[in-house]
Amino acid sequence: MDYFLTFLDIVLVAAIVYLVLVFIKGTRASRIIYGIVLLALIFVLGRVLDLKTLNWSLKHIATLIIVAIPVVFQPELRRALEKLGRSRFFKEVLTRKQVGKIINEIIKTARILQKNKVGALIVIKRQTGLDDFIESGTTIDAELSNELLLNLFFPNSPLHDGAVIIKEGRVAAAGCMLPLSQGEYSYTHGTRHRAALGITEETDAIAIVISEERGAISLSHNGKLLENINEEDLEKKLLELLKETP
Repeated sequence: MDYFLTFLDIVLVAAIVYLVLVFIKGTRASRIIYGIVLLALIFVLGRVLDLKTLNWSLKHIATLIIVAIPVVFQPELRRALEKLGRSRFFKEVLTRKQVGKIINEIIKTARILQKNKVGALIVIKRQTGLDDFIESGTTIDAELSNELLLNLFFPNSPLHDGAVIIKEGRVAAAGCMLPLSQGEYSYTHGTRHRAALGITEETDAIAIVISEERGAISLSHNGKLLENINEEDLEKKLLELLKETP
């Protein structure tokens, strides 16, 4: 029995470590983890060689790191907890018809906005609630159509600067304020792209951006940005991501 419990203990720890590594892969957390691992190796070396001053310093640094981790990795921790909390039994299901309509209307809208170089930011809700962001804008609660989206993003529209949020196949709100990413794109991209990254860093939503300057289409999901994609790639990616929702 003791051997079985020891084996189970090792398997569970290995599984947790593996899941953590998979989760942080490709995120800003992965770069910081390397630094923490390096400090851990130095700490072990200091203990082996009995370097008292080094051990004392690293002990206090470790305390600071433990306190700082929840602050520095707040978006990553939030996404991890949300993923753990998602259950198949409570998922909101988009029908195939709804998925097709969402993609079709967004593609038609993106085509016209791209041609006319009109800036836009469209967010599609998946499982994570977006009510806080919806409440920051103007409630629309209307059937999704490219005509409605074009009117909302028309340059003289009072709501064109904010984001449009699509929830359950309907336009929930427009002119919504989103969190801005503070990552590596902060100094190289405009507000819309940073907002698209920000909302997808904190939630599992999908964000589509049309650049006002270049007319380029970009898609953000899971804190990553796919830039300068064409209509075909946009359609494929949206279908892939929205099919994960059931």
